[in-house]
Amino acid sequence: MEAHLPHQPGVACPPVPSARSWAQILGRYRKPSHARSIIEIAITFGPLSGLWVLAWTALYLGHCWLCLLLAIPAAGFLVRLFMIQHDCGHGSFFYNRSANDWVGRVIGVLTLTPYDYWRRTHAMHHATSGHLERRGLGDVDTLTVREYMALSFWRRVRYRVYRHPSVMFGIGPAYLFILKHRLPIGLLRAGWQPWLSTMATNFAIAVIAAGLIRLIGIGPFLLVHLPIMLLAGAVGVWLFYVQHQFETTFWAHDGEWTFQKAALHGSSHYDLPGILRWFTANIGMHHVHHLASGIPYYRLPRVLREHPELRDVSRLTLLHSLRCVRLVLWDESRQRLISFREASSIRNTNPSSSSRSGRMG
Repeated sequence: MEAHLPHQPGVACPPVPSARSWAQILGRYRKPSHARSIIEIAITFGPLSGLWVLAWTALYLGHCWLCLLLAIPAAGFLVRLFMIQHDCGHGSFFYNRSANDWVGRVIGVLTLTPYDYWRRTHAMHHATSGHLERRGLGDVDTLTVREYMALSFWRRVRYRVYRHPSVMFGIGPAYLFILKHRLPIGLLRAGWQPWLSTMATNFAIAVIAAGLIRLIGIGPFLLVHLPIMLLAGAVGVWLFYVQHQFETTFWAHDGEWTFQKAALHGSSHYDLPGILRWFTANIGMHHVHHLASGIPYYRLPRVLREHPELRDVSRLTLLHSLRCVRLVLWDESRQRLISFREASSIRNTNPSSSSRSGRMG
């Protein structure tokens, strides 16, 4: 059975293999290269460490502006380090599971993200992405138009505040990486593993932070590391956002949802400039990643080269992605994400819809 890509002006719509066919086609890209993976770690962690030391040196010499300027590339390398942790979580960075897990745990201390806890919630995200009955853990909270209209006034205000860009990409990343990840939120009753992962990561973070504070002082430590962490966190949340929160994304109820549809049409191809693709470790090729999460990130470009029919599926450019910020509600009738303004116009033309109740995700 074949599916067809959504039509885009000026773009032909070639047939796309079925889910089973895609699994077979993409399976040959899964094998990681140990040498390449080790090099990827070295060219990411090495520059990050060097930039951190340079930023502290600049601050020590009284060049605060240079310290803040160096935070930008340092944040880029920290984002890239998180993407290595991400691949480890999918078991795609090394052949050996223990190697993936221990490299991921060490990196998790640097990214303030407890590896085993995050790996579990991220697996839930992959298994339920685009499923209207299984929204929740590991997702950006998204309501349907009907659900939003059924809310009380103050719950609508809360949802609007949550989806506001200053909260989503400003306060949100700080809360997520500095506070939320300190407890296994969402898995508090899921046994000892999430707790062990979180508490062990917290302990290691505390030891490293205490050592650096003792060495250079708490003020310099915060002035150097906090901007890097906050900027990297904001970029990370933005990437996750645009990978699934775009106009023609995919959401469906239980009977209509399939993993293949959600992967192919509910994940974007964020077509970034080359330098940004490198810093984000090709995570913008997210539809391919969701189709076959076991592919190492350094093999994803080869997939698009050899399967050009995937290039224009759910493609977003950097400029076009900025428009995604206003898309906040899923319109089931039009199968589109829409803005609050568009939802208001629907309500005005159909006042009875506000009295309908919907299932909260």
